[in-house]
Amino acid sequence: MSLDTYLVFLPACFAINMAFGPNNLLSLTNGAREGVWRATAAAGGRLVAFAIMIVIAALGLGAVLATSEMLFSVVKWAGAAYLVYLGFRLLRAGAPELSALETNARTPLGRLALQEFWVAAGNPKAILVFTAFFPQFLDGGNYALSFLVMGATFIALEVVAIAAYAAFGGRLRSLTRGQRTLKLFNRVSGSLMIGFGVMLALTRRPTA
Repeated sequence: MSLDTYLVFLPACFAINMAFGPNNLLSLTNGAREGVWRATAAAGGRLVAFAIMIVIAALGLGAVLATSEMLFSVVKWAGAAYLVYLGFRLLRAGAPELSALETNARTPLGRLALQEFWVAAGNPKAILVFTAFFPQFLDGGNYALSFLVMGATFIALEVVAIAAYAAFGGRLRSLTRGQRTLKLFNRVSGSLMIGFGVMLALTRRPTA
């Protein structure tokens, strides 16, 4: 991959990383509920899912998902159901006690990481990004190296996006110290998560 090509790829990739979607909403919500550090650490589950997807796309298996209506639908509906499930959990959750945010009475980090993993893995559009977007910048003579560079860049920029959304969530927490406001935040986050689930359920497999 030439430097000129990479300099075009870089901002386009970062725009994808920063796009407001289910995973970034989850980082923002966790940042507000659990704190910036825990939200950022939990998003490691997302990075694992994306790394697996990048390998799948590099091996050409992502094309199977793009062309298989049944496989696409299975992943899509499973992902949509999980997003709706998380949304309803947020709607039903009360505002966390502020004192609990500073103690061990918080959601286990492993559970938060699994949520991040399954939200990422349950979105078939994510792997299609790697299958359709990355090839536009591939150097045919250095296929493996090009994919490695783009994959590493995507993961690095995703860390930046994670930290930004988690920090924004932490900032919201500091501005909304009241229990009523935190409860309202849960309602908004839960509604948005359910909305993303419905949008994913309505997504159709690309035909070209």
